[in-house]
Amino acid sequence: MSTLSEVVNRRHSSRRFLPDKPVPADLLHAALALARRAPSNSNVQPWRLYLATGARRDKLAAALSAQAHLHPPTDLGLPETFAPLRRELGALIYGAMGVARDDAEGRWAAQLRNFGFFGAPVAGMVCMHRDLGLPDALGVGMYLQTLLLALTESGIDSCVQVSTALYPDIAREQLGIPAELNVLCGLCIGYADPDFPANNLSIPRDEVSDNVVIL
Repeated sequence: MSTLSEVVNRRHSSRRFLPDKPVPADLLHAALALARRAPSNSNVQPWRLYLATGARRDKLAAALSAQAHLHPPTDLGLPETFAPLRRELGALIYGAMGVARDDAEGRWAAQLRNFGFFGAPVAGMVCMHRDLGLPDALGVGMYLQTLLLALTESGIDSCVQVSTALYPDIAREQLGIPAELNVLCGLCIGYADPDFPANNLSIPRDEVSDNVVIL
């Protein structure tokens, strides 16, 4: 069994999956069962997760891709003050893919792959009841991180997505998500393509002292 440190360090965001390598149902269900142990405010367990495989997954990806083609997203989930951080990450990822910074067409083609869930055989949307607030969103985040680590321990890769949640009406229509749930983010689950250069990046992290104050 892997140590916690090993699993945390192994987890990374995969951006191309092997579409013909399905995720075993028993491993997926075991990870979902373990993720339930995440803490939440008053044990509300605010997470709601919709997963699609097979034909349903393909319909969702096709609908999101079509919408992105017709109406490209104008808001990528970050305020302008944080946009430089997104550009730095983009330079790393697109650079690994061989897409130049000034290649607008190539970058847009790469962005569109988001809406096909990068070819992952399991596509998901993470939701929370609209009446809940920031403390409960923390609970959803802890659940999601626990799920990602449980998947990683089983050798299954993943990627959390902001982009696929930019069209919540499409997700509602395709997955039957009720109106009282807010769509927070998307989720890819599968086996990463080891030959895709961007899957082998080491993404830098801030120093602890940059984000933590100890008094």
